[in-house]
Amino acid sequence: MAEDMSTTSGLRAKEKKSPWRDGRRPREFEMSSQYQRSVPLEVRRAEGERVRAKHPDKIPIIVERAARSRAPELDKKKYLVPSDLTVGQLCFLIRQRVSMRPEEALFFFVKNSLPPSSSPLSAVYEEHHEEDLFLYMTYSNESVYGA
Repeated sequence: MAEDMSTTSGLRAKEKKSPWRDGRRPREFEMSSQYQRSVPLEVRRAEGERVRAKHPDKIPIIVERAARSRAPELDKKKYLVPSDLTVGQLCFLIRQRVSMRPEEALFFFVKNSLPPSSSPLSAVYEEHHEEDLFLYMTYSNESVYGA
């Protein structure tokens, strides 16, 4: 008797399905930020190269509010921070700029994941910076990416 080739030991091979109901990723999971969508890559890359050449010991970061967050909007998106600053220290600085109460939570994401607050931004930058030489971070008052 011939065996069905689609089974292995009587078990069907698992099909990969999208974790989202309609098969598409929600808006907050999009990799590009508002800044990336509004400024052409060539312009961003030239600016990133200029900033890194002028300040090699600093990290250029774009910080934006997550799409569905109710956290206050920042007055500016671009930051140039010392490379020895940690993620937690940057979070503290951003919290001050958005004037949040201490009991309110604020989460920071790099490429849809939470970096450890003790991580130096230089390590996060080396691992996650974009081709335009900027590190993109989003913040939210809720853990919108869930675990």
